[in-house]
Amino acid sequence: MQKKVFQLLVDNNPGVLSRISGLFSRRGYSIESITAGVTADYKVTRITIVAVGDDVVLEQIEKQLAKLVDVRDIKELKPDESVYRELALIKVKATPEQRQGVISVVDIFRAKVIDVAKDSLIIELTGNQAKIEAFLNLLEGYEILELARTGIAGLCRGSENVVYIED
Repeated sequence: MQKKVFQLLVDNNPGVLSRISGLFSRRGYSIESITAGVTADYKVTRITIVAVGDDVVLEQIEKQLAKLVDVRDIKELKPDESVYRELALIKVKATPEQRQGVISVVDIFRAKVIDVAKDSLIIELTGNQAKIEAFLNLLEGYEILELARTGIAGLCRGSENVVYIED
């Protein structure tokens, strides 16, 4: 099994995300993460999907997505030609005595403590998936109370692959 990151530019119509996720569920395809947001052109939404499967399944996913009416462009974001980022919010249980240890790990990863409570900290970390996984591994000695991850957002490097959508 391997992962592939697809970037879709779709018409910003009601239900478009539902139709795309429905395609995955109807065919039994696996989505590792999906993110969506409007682009500089409010009529177009950028959707980034991380899909998991073998070569045949991943190729089929791309072909099926391309057939959807609202999809204007689809491309694979290859790791060496793209930039990926993910946001994680992590609530860690930390007594006053433990706080400095957690903050030391936060500083090493250039993360931010965005909330401090009597018995916990909320940490914001942005980076690639490997960075977030490494950070979570270093927090193993602490109790993670809650974790929220956005999934990957990504763009191709350079300006050669920019797609302009015309009406």
